[in-house]
Amino acid sequence: MARIVTIERHILEQQKNHPNATGVFTNLLYDMALAAKIIARETTRAGLVGILGASEDHNVYGEQQQKLDIFADRTIFRINDHTGRLCAMASEEHEEIIEIPMNFDTGRYVLLYDPLDGSSNIDVNVSVGTIFAIHRKISTGERGTLEDVLQAGRRLVAAGYVIYGSSTMMVYSAGQGVHGFTLDPSVGEFLLSHENIRAPQNALYYSANAGYEKYWTPGVRRYAKWLQGIEGEGRKPLGQRYIGSLVSDFHRNLLRGGVFFYPGDMQDPSKPYGKMRLMFEAQAIGFLAEQAGGYASDGVGSVLDLEPYSLHQRVPLFVGNRDLVEKAEEYIRLYDQEWLEAYRPFRTLKMERA
Repeated sequence: MARIVTIERHILEQQKNHPNATGVFTNLLYDMALAAKIIARETTRAGLVGILGASEDHNVYGEQQQKLDIFADRTIFRINDHTGRLCAMASEEHEEIIEIPMNFDTGRYVLLYDPLDGSSNIDVNVSVGTIFAIHRKISTGERGTLEDVLQAGRRLVAAGYVIYGSSTMMVYSAGQGVHGFTLDPSVGEFLLSHENIRAPQNALYYSANAGYEKYWTPGVRRYAKWLQGIEGEGRKPLGQRYIGSLVSDFHRNLLRGGVFFYPGDMQDPSKPYGKMRLMFEAQAIGFLAEQAGGYASDGVGSVLDLEPYSLHQRVPLFVGNRDLVEKAEEYIRLYDQEWLEAYRPFRTLKMERA
């Protein structure tokens, strides 16, 4: 009989590999598991409790917030605001960093999160997810600052996501591989179901919003043809699968092999950087991809090497099997000089420090 490993037990066992580690970091990861359970409870009965549909509020991007968006955001904040483990938080739904209330102690970690990725799918019962990333505090003051939040992905200590679908899964990495846990609702625990996930060598799928193909740059269009087996001699085509939730598309490709891409374009030459949020989506997903043997790029180089300059900075994203992502970089180098010239200034911008 296979042993049963809860997420708490797994995190504690991983901690033993770090002699200097404390229970603070372990408990922070378990806090995210608790938040996931609460959000999962609501997603599975959303249509029964009046939590479907849009609210009257809009987020920092001008997008209308869904009721479940707001619930997920508040849940993650309320579970983490008083623990003394964090010095600050940042959410895709808030314009500024979220400070820890003055009546609570602060800690040495920073939490960034997208509370409900793919929320436009909520009302049609399609999988959505939560994305999170954890940095260490680097400023010298007691409380967290923007400097603590705006760190390159290379400095992440952990990242993960939760996917709310036919089952609820939490996938995380603390720098020692990628591990997946499935929620057993009968016991209320996340149980280890996918240990040490590795990207399959033989990819099956590519994921992209083909509805925007007319806006893609020449290199990206040729890259898509290469994935389809149209360009390149004798190449077997990949199947196209696109859900419209980054977590869902990445999760499928992580387990089955493939590439997700949302490129920059020249639809508006003053905004060649695409749609994906660096701090709330690309960093965490890129960290997980590399831990599983894959790669995440903005079309020029690793997204983990980007030095952030803005909390809500956007970047192009190509993520999945390393060979497939590196091929995208090759096509962009060969055919997209106009786009590269427009994008490079944004890639090298630095955060303005007081």
